[in-house]
Amino acid sequence: MAMFVIERRIPGSGEMTPEDLKGIARKSCDVAAQLDGYNWVHSYVTDDTWYCIHEAPNADVVLEHARRGGFPADRISEVRSIVNSRTGRE
Repeated sequence: MAMFVIERRIPGSGEMTPEDLKGIARKSCDVAAQLDGYNWVHSYVTDDTWYCIHEAPNADVVLEHARRGGFPADRISEVRSIVNSRTGRE
């Protein structure tokens, strides 16, 4: 399964309430459960943009998740490598 970073431009994201965030998370999980092999890993929320990490068979399924959930998907990028603080020490 491939991993994707989805950029979602959502103005005012940084001011969303915990209830707002919970509602979006529920919707994402509900839609993901309808798609074979789909997993929402987590999201980073900034002032006006969400950066979401998802696992899916391909980018078309990521677009379908966005369509069904009513989420924007302004940019979808497949992850080619993961680098972290341990990478240089291994």
